[in-house]
Amino acid sequence: VLATYGTGAVMAVPGEDQRDFEFASIFGLEVIETVQRPEGFQGGAFTGDGPHINSSSASHAVAAAELNLNGLNIAQAKNAAMDWLEATGLGERKVNFRLRDWLLSRQRFWGCPIPIVYCDACGIVPVPEDQLPVLAPDDVEFTPTGQSPLLSHEGFLHTTCPTCGAPARRETDTMDTFVDSSWYYLRFTDPWSEDAPFRQDQLAQWMPVDQYIGGAEHAVLHLMYARFFTKALSDLSVLPANLREPFQRLFTQGMIRLDGAKMSKSKGNLVAPEEIIDTLGADALRLSHLAVKPPEEDVDWEDVGLEGCHRFLLRLWRLAVPGSDLTSDLREGEPESVDQEIVRATHVLIDGISKDFDRWSYNVAVAKYMAFLNELYRYVQAPEHAHGPTLQASVNILLQLLAPACPHMTAELWAARHLDQPDGELAHVHTTAWPTADPELLVQESATLVVQINGKVRDRILVASDADEAACLAAALESDKVQQQLQGAEPHRVIARPPKLLNLLV
Repeated sequence: VLATYGTGAVMAVPGEDQRDFEFASIFGLEVIETVQRPEGFQGGAFTGDGPHINSSSASHAVAAAELNLNGLNIAQAKNAAMDWLEATGLGERKVNFRLRDWLLSRQRFWGCPIPIVYCDACGIVPVPEDQLPVLAPDDVEFTPTGQSPLLSHEGFLHTTCPTCGAPARRETDTMDTFVDSSWYYLRFTDPWSEDAPFRQDQLAQWMPVDQYIGGAEHAVLHLMYARFFTKALSDLSVLPANLREPFQRLFTQGMIRLDGAKMSKSKGNLVAPEEIIDTLGADALRLSHLAVKPPEEDVDWEDVGLEGCHRFLLRLWRLAVPGSDLTSDLREGEPESVDQEIVRATHVLIDGISKDFDRWSYNVAVAKYMAFLNELYRYVQAPEHAHGPTLQASVNILLQLLAPACPHMTAELWAARHLDQPDGELAHVHTTAWPTADPELLVQESATLVVQINGKVRDRILVASDADEAACLAAALESDKVQQQLQGAEPHRVIARPPKLLNLLV
């Protein structure tokens, strides 16, 4: 209990707090349960949610209007209790920030020196602005004294008073690096200003920050400090009065765990990326992180599919690298209907990846990369051969869409595929404009019907996107490949998922 935090009152809830339960058990105190235990719960304090019990004025004497929290869950009970306290005049709601003075009371070398000197005659004296910043020395000795090494550095510790010129002593406590990171985003709006930390017109142009990304611990550490700084600077009119919140949206990513625990240097349960990069490449490692789960969820390292992502990149390399045997016999001339289907699929990919990136669905985007590459392989390996310009355009767009996830290999392939740049310029995929989908091509007028006979794929044909089972069956029976396989036999059963799949059982 901290006397300086909240009311300083001691509250004990042994039924729902394990430490209080252990204390009550040792001293033989009565344990009153206030939250209903689930069936089968055994021993100790119950720290989960559930309906309240033993929580009304009928079971405990109160000196005011009746209060009954029975049947409410914890969140509902909190609100009901605060409503009751306000209605009876016994209390009021208050937001209590758990800010501590950790930022300004560190007996450590690593941090921001506090620009204060102590003079016997003048007292506490701020360092004049023309003597800022106060820089920490480079030649301190780190000894196990438990004190800041600045205390034993004579050159830093002893100085003169800016007011009277008498001997003075510098402040040796430092400010944590949170002091820097709590307002760096403001400086980013105007990084070259020499007469002010930032100018109002630049703040108006850039602030607030659109998106904040960080681990779950940021929500109670850096994020709170940054919001505190912003509000304080706004109160001081250093920031505009309407700039109260620095960040518009927060996204917290999950962690990659090993053996069910958070990876930690101190515990030694780490996976070193260097070996993976040396054998499979950095892009395979990056892609596997994106593919395994939605980014806000924790991931077990055992579930990360490195090998699958590595195989995908090898297949992409084989298709995209100039001179590949896969692209040695491409068709020229005017595109045909099957080529138009690849063009449409490419624009569907552009639209899908763009939307997936906007909503943080990176694992869904990776699945689309892989599905599209499979489609390109079917296209290029078909007996009628792929149309050269159509294939090359689709591969280029795939490289652009994949570049944020796999920046190294896509850059190398793009440069190899664009050696005809003027004036010897190096073509770079990361300087190209993001592809834009043609809305007209997103309207699917036709669909590729996969025709199977006894579960084996025998043909792929284009049908209308609204084709029903009868239309799909009629189109399939008109296929020469299908008729060749049927050899006059009539299907005794048809399994249809129009317009995508038709399976003829004979």
